[in-house]
Amino acid sequence: MGIKCSVFIATSLEGFIARKNGELDWLPGSDGQAAEEDLGYDQFIAGVDTLVMGRNTYELVQTFGEWPYGGKRVVVLSSRFPKIPERLAEGVEGSSASPVELMHQLQLSGSTHVYVDGGKTIQSFLRANLIQEITISRVPILLGEGIPLFGPLAGDIKLRHESTKAFNNGLVQSRYSIPEAVSL
Repeated sequence: MGIKCSVFIATSLEGFIARKNGELDWLPGSDGQAAEEDLGYDQFIAGVDTLVMGRNTYELVQTFGEWPYGGKRVVVLSSRFPKIPERLAEGVEGSSASPVELMHQLQLSGSTHVYVDGGKTIQSFLRANLIQEITISRVPILLGEGIPLFGPLAGDIKLRHESTKAFNNGLVQSRYSIPEAVSL
């Protein structure tokens, strides 16, 4: 069986993953209050063995307090890899490999389900046709400007709608598969 790449992310209604300055203060739960509903993230992350994220996302996650990915392998894509705190040294590594090279390396080392996170990283994996599944939770807020989830592509990427669920807090979550994604 091949390796699977998935995205699980929240956006504003117009598709921004963060404010221009990288702030996530508009996301439900950013105020420190527990989410009112299970949005499926816990079940999703339980099935993931490896996370791949960009440096900006890694540095942002560092500000959350407790490291949320204990027990998972985390690969940070960056040409200038950040210093790893000692408490994370065992599970976090850096790489400057291309998405395709990295996926081959991860597959050879036993990874089976990779969670791809961070705008630029998601965009590069989409351009390499490596994402098989995308779950987008649209938060009912308009930011006006911000960091977009999607960027320029060489051509269309056709998605197949798998499911949509509306939550009591107004959030709408849709899951899509990408039938033409490369399976390694």
